Amino acid sequence: MTTKKTAKTTLAGKRTKPIRVGVVGVGRGQSFASAATALVGMKLVAICDTWKEKLHEAGKRYGVATYTDYDKFLEHEMDAVVLANYFHEHAPLAIKALAAGKHVMSETAACKTLAEGVALCRAAEKSGKTYMFAENYPYSAASQELRRLYHAGEVGDVRYAEGEYNHPGEENWRLSISPGLKHWRNWIPCTYYCSHALAPLMYITDTLPTSVNALSITEKRTQSPNTTKVSDMGSVILARMDNGAVFRIWGLMLSSIHRVRYEVHGDRGYIATAEPNHWGTVRIHHEEWLRQSGEPNDLSYRPDWPEHAELANRAGHGGGDFWVNFHFANSIRSGEPPYLDVYRGVAMAAVGILGWRSCLEEGKAFPIPDFRNEAKRKIFADDQWSPFPEDAGPSQPPPSIRGLVAPAPKVIAHAQKLWQQQGYQGQ
Repeated sequence: MTTKKTAKTTLAGKRTKPIRVGVVGVGRGQSFASAATALVGMKLVAICDTWKEKLHEAGKRYGVATYTDYDKFLEHEMDAVVLANYFHEHAPLAIKALAAGKHVMSETAACKTLAEGVALCRAAEKSGKTYMFAENYPYSAASQELRRLYHAGEVGDVRYAEGEYNHPGEENWRLSISPGLKHWRNWIPCTYYCSHALAPLMYITDTLPTSVNALSITEKRTQSPNTTKVSDMGSVILARMDNGAVFRIWGLMLSSIHRVRYEVHGDRGYIATAEPNHWGTVRIHHEEWLRQSGEPNDLSYRPDWPEHAELANRAGHGGGDFWVNFHFANSIRSGEPPYLDVYRGVAMAAVGILGWRSCLEEGKAFPIPDFRNEAKRKIFADDQWSPFPEDAGPSQPPPSIRGLVAPAPKVIAHAQKLWQQQGYQGQ
């Protein structure tokens, strides 16, 4: 066992010109806009959003072109597009960008339906361009160190792992980031935002999900009396992985505790993130009868970054916001697919989608297709099953195991007053 620094990862390729990047979304997207610098071989050239006031403000700040029309945005001279728009609206924009010859990095969920997932895989293959799923949690110092330890054979083969991402919040704060009764945060099923918990485990162990079971968790409305959220607050997901291991995924917005945590149980030891800081502390444990020469019985420590510590320490989400831009640029320059490629991105989205189907059937198991295989994925090419309000119809599922829950009129009035105060004029 060693705690030395990981091997350095540097910008690849011989390209000398910066990668010209356009960003969609002036909220979360500004994190990507500000990080598209010469330090990662990028240059921000355009931004796009339908919120005109915020768009023009951001355009002035960065000194770049602004667009409210996505098709016009794609005509701008640029090499790559970063999608940081609403959670469930990425796949159609990604497919258009790939068809326009742009590299694509897409956040939060690769697709909202299995049909979109199939179409996205096909578009990425046809384009020959880089598609990267911009999940940032695998790139904390702790997650990168756990990957190094696992691949060094520290704990053998993974048999069981746990990933937790739970983000509770006071209701007026939650309303402030969810303007509108049909905002995605008010409707998203509790299994859909699983990538923060699942992606680091996949990255650490190099495994893919092959089936999923899930159960939804509800809370009494007394916890958040002013909520306009019609979906459930959390879930437990069990994913069978392609090496036979079982991963347990827990969270989303349950009121108990704000926590990000990962642990990997191998057949001869245990590695995990640890207190006091799960972004940057790891723990290794070996039972005495399995411990090999030089291995600790139990050890916790803070690992080094592989490089670029100053930039990573300044970035959000435990440094991950720096590393996703870094790896996206590397993939474009080298021509090699990023680790979080289209197939892994769509597989994580499928865990959320099929996990919700499982919740609605009290934990029934659903197989996850291998999206690398056209014969296996084409079965789902027309699967438009979606719980989001714009897809409402007689065959569409509810966003809660309680059915479609309507907020009380006084709750809606409270929310609309708060939204109007922050400049939102919609319903």
